[in-house]
Amino acid sequence: MDQTTIQAADAEAATANRLKYMPGFGNDFETESLPGALPQGQNSPQKCNYGLYAEQLSGSPFTAPRGTNERSWLYRIRPSVRHTRRFSNASYPLWKTAPCLDEHSLPLGQLRWDPIPAPEERLSFLQGVRTMTTAGDAATQVGMSAHAYVFNEDMVDDYFFNADGELLIVPQLGAIRVFTEMGIMDVEPLEICLIPRGMMFKILKSGEQTVWRGYICENYGAKFTLPDRGPIGANCLANPRDFKTPVAAFEDKEAPCRVHVKWCGKFYVTEIGHSPLDVVAWHGNYAPYKYDLRTFSPVGAISFDHPDPSIFSVLTAPTEDAGTANVDFVIFPPRWLVAEHTFRPPWYHRNIMSEFMGLIHGQYDAKEEGFVPGGISLHNMMLPHGPDALAFEKASNSELKPVKLDHTMAFMFETRYPQQLTKYAAELETLQDDYLECWDGLERKFDGTPGVK
Repeated sequence: MDQTTIQAADAEAATANRLKYMPGFGNDFETESLPGALPQGQNSPQKCNYGLYAEQLSGSPFTAPRGTNERSWLYRIRPSVRHTRRFSNASYPLWKTAPCLDEHSLPLGQLRWDPIPAPEERLSFLQGVRTMTTAGDAATQVGMSAHAYVFNEDMVDDYFFNADGELLIVPQLGAIRVFTEMGIMDVEPLEICLIPRGMMFKILKSGEQTVWRGYICENYGAKFTLPDRGPIGANCLANPRDFKTPVAAFEDKEAPCRVHVKWCGKFYVTEIGHSPLDVVAWHGNYAPYKYDLRTFSPVGAISFDHPDPSIFSVLTAPTEDAGTANVDFVIFPPRWLVAEHTFRPPWYHRNIMSEFMGLIHGQYDAKEEGFVPGGISLHNMMLPHGPDALAFEKASNSELKPVKLDHTMAFMFETRYPQQLTKYAAELETLQDDYLECWDGLERKFDGTPGVK
């Protein structure tokens, strides 16, 4: 008989369906869901309380510098070696891994899609991942993949861990409950969460919806961290205190379960007789977290001109080249526009970085039409892009008084590597054939005579 018990560090919060979190980015946390489960003064006692097993989960090499060394000690009902039996091959054909050079006939260009259609069949989160682009090489731990997800069914007895990279999840439609080895996170649209590489989890529906939809950045490279603020100083952008790590929670379930694994782009599954989410207590700094995008404190021009979009970076995954990211996660939140004598939307540009954009809700200020919530655009390296003709005319002729850009939230996965389109994305029925026409109205104004035209 399937008997499931979920225990969290705050029983009252758990029964009220309100979860508790620990604030801070990159902190060294400690948390237990049963009193005395966490050893004090040492990591690996000869015998652990409650008959638990001690196990270390490392997110960095043992000899990494202290500032980048990541590990957590987990105290669990069974060691992880009991959570992986003999593997068999599994298939998730729409989840691709870099390098992925799918054969398709779509030529290079600026691209935009309407939202991923709702599934007609029952799909779990794991089954609902659709890869749009890949970049770099997962085997050498560089680059990323950009996915969309759409699902309508819980992962009840199915669990997953990704050995290829960490997962940054951006819900767009419908809140999700993310149950990881180290605790539970409720994540709604306008929030994000991050699941570290190698961490087991399952995702459940939350709230009343018919479909749950969003975006994923699968980061193969160095882990996401907070960007340096430089001359901005110690405050603004994403503040560390607004990142929330879940308290310990475990699932005590003795029932047939399946653990799915992604390893070097291939999928495997193993069958076990219990839940692998059995960590009763833990301490360390390798942990999942969530972040509310509404707490981002934007900075911008208070006199003239338009700063680079890097001022909207929430997280960055660095490379060995300072300032050149493996991936940047950038948002375009509500903010005041006050610049004088200035074209206020993003300017026209070409970029060495490749930009995958999504819209969570509202309207993006550089696109008056066509870019809708749940949509996607792709502007690969050195391909020109910028405001459509309607946005250009509106911004060029509007009165330059202070304006609140409100009720909007767009984001960007930006990488130094070219993003290769998957066959699924190239042949998706929601691909907009007329996207390039949004710039057709940008006619020649130059006639050789001075003056504003």
